[in-house]
Amino acid sequence: MNNIEKQSSETLPVRADEQGITPTAQELAVLGPIDRAGFWLTDRMNRGRWKRLMTFFQRHIGSLWIYLATNNLMNVFGIENVENSDASRPIVLVANHRSFFDMYTVSSVLFRRTKRPMELFFPVRAKFFYDNPLGWVVNFVMGWMSMYPPFFREARDERKRAFDKFSMRKLIEICSVGKSRVIGFHPEGKRNLDGGPYELLPAQPGIGKVVYAARPQVIPVFIAGLGNDLPRQVLGNWTGGEKIRIWFGEVIDLDEFYEKPDRLRTHKEIADHLMEKVRELADKDKAEFGK
Repeated sequence: MNNIEKQSSETLPVRADEQGITPTAQELAVLGPIDRAGFWLTDRMNRGRWKRLMTFFQRHIGSLWIYLATNNLMNVFGIENVENSDASRPIVLVANHRSFFDMYTVSSVLFRRTKRPMELFFPVRAKFFYDNPLGWVVNFVMGWMSMYPPFFREARDERKRAFDKFSMRKLIEICSVGKSRVIGFHPEGKRNLDGGPYELLPAQPGIGKVVYAARPQVIPVFIAGLGNDLPRQVLGNWTGGEKIRIWFGEVIDLDEFYEKPDRLRTHKEIADHLMEKVRELADKDKAEFGK
């Protein structure tokens, strides 16, 4: 029995089809009509031929407009670490998080500077992106529906959090099996809007739980120079804004952690180790670009 099957059997029953696990009727029942419609739409766009179509749009349309908005400022380091990764296994990118545009920019760089086949997934907080039709539009326009699977941990309705059990199983599945999959993850759990670019928030244990169960390839990423003001960010590309720097580290060896028990302490140790690798990249950036 593999890791994802083991975890699934220890939580709630899993219904499966040829395209992967799906939520149980009980899990779907906790969602309201809008949440359920948002999930159905996004889930469909992340399966089979629809996912391939969304990936085509990401590669040829989405990555292009991001390139045009950032190319004069862009500096990329260590991209060969992604290019040389095993495309037959999922790869998880763990990155610091200061801007809403962090992973969009990273995805554009990957599409335009590597030949590696890719299908992108970005687990996201469900608030707005799933409980508001405008959020569906933003997910489509910005991410070609790749903000998936959703987590309702901030929902006012506590019942919705029961759906997160499915989302965790689904995320582990995505990170465990399937060719070409690239999953973007922010271990800090939220944007760090305070302090300087080299100050990182503590890692949350969730990423450690996913990595322990799925055993994917993991690459650290450090991002600097991006802001949250879109018009100003785009204008800066033509008026001399701050340089954007994206650093990709080497695949992280986590074998020592996989020998430890599957428990919260181990998950937190993995998460902390991943953030330490991100911090090492931040130190490189500080040495070259810091003031």
